[in-house]
Amino acid sequence: MPNISIHAAALPPNQIREITQAAWATPGAIVLSIGEPGFAVARHVLEAGMAALDRDETNYTPNAGIAPLREAFAKRFGDQNSVDVDPARVYVTAGAQQGLHLAMSLLLGVGDEVLIPNPGYPTFGMTARLLHAVPVEYPLHAGHGFQPRVEDLERLVGPRTRVLVLNSPSNPLGAVFSEDLTRALMEFARAHDLWVISDECYESFTYDVPHVSPARFDGSGSADGSADCPIDSSARVFTSVTLSKTYGLTGIRVGALITPPGMQQRLDNVMESIVSCVAASSQYSALAALTGPQDYVATALDHYRRNRDAASAVLAALGIDFLDAQGAFYLWADLSHATDGNVRDWVHRLLREQGVAVAPGTAFGSIGEGWIRISLCGDTDELVEGLSRLPGRPPRHHD
Repeated sequence: MPNISIHAAALPPNQIREITQAAWATPGAIVLSIGEPGFAVARHVLEAGMAALDRDETNYTPNAGIAPLREAFAKRFGDQNSVDVDPARVYVTAGAQQGLHLAMSLLLGVGDEVLIPNPGYPTFGMTARLLHAVPVEYPLHAGHGFQPRVEDLERLVGPRTRVLVLNSPSNPLGAVFSEDLTRALMEFARAHDLWVISDECYESFTYDVPHVSPARFDGSGSADGSADCPIDSSARVFTSVTLSKTYGLTGIRVGALITPPGMQQRLDNVMESIVSCVAASSQYSALAALTGPQDYVATALDHYRRNRDAASAVLAALGIDFLDAQGAFYLWADLSHATDGNVRDWVHRLLREQGVAVAPGTAFGSIGEGWIRISLCGDTDELVEGLSRLPGRPPRHHD
């Protein structure tokens, strides 16, 4: 039998799925390893999708999606970030992951380098490798609050660097970029003439701090976005957003890629070669989510905040260090006192012995060794019970 491609064979296993699938096969397990919102989808969203099927809306849509949905995404993003977004710059995607793939397909060639965070979401590097590009990891260290530093990026940028990937609020860290940091990162990108891909999956969930999109500091917005519009040389940000987390629509698979002006013909070609278009009924569900009642979002935000506070209290009582989450719905906790230098093996042992599944920090990069990601999506009592089974850190002795 012929061999598969080297770059596909070299992809590492997804450690999040690895532990989660083991947990799903374990009766009674408390699953804190995956970011799956636990609330029922709003009824008007479900009905919109069913109504589209009843109307036999089962044909192709334009590559970029139905016009009302693109307009709704443009309005929402523009209102949230105080920027002008022409709907022609919005591409409806099969979730944020397809938006990431679409952007990288457009921007990266063979051997090109892309700067990605470590720790960071694993598909940043996986997607780059599938495209024969080279992921270069920039460090996020505990000593700096797991925030990127321009001086670290300066040491890593080179002649083949094409793209900088940013993620705030961060999965897995729950860290949120300040306005000053976001501006500094954009200045770095301009200085080195880099494209920016901004993953903003969790933009609706921040706690007592604002979400600041890099698009606020981009040069885009003046051009009309039509197919024959010249590319704005000052615009460099591609923003990937999704409804998966915001509205609990992980299985509907709808997100959007918000592009610099002038990209339409190029993106039509790439979109056609990847997925053609997103399912019509999913798009109508997404339209209902964006334009209908927003109770789900407010309820979810309040629940995640309360779960963050409850989980933080348990970890503090156990003496476990953790990053105080300012966004998303995860806690990043230091279990190095228990993991013996191999957190990937340890999380499987925790599942076997305590019936609790958490994501190993190494799923997100080498700097995650000894750390775990805890999902805050589910039932509060179950979350507290699961975390109470973690091994506490022995008291520190001072000379």
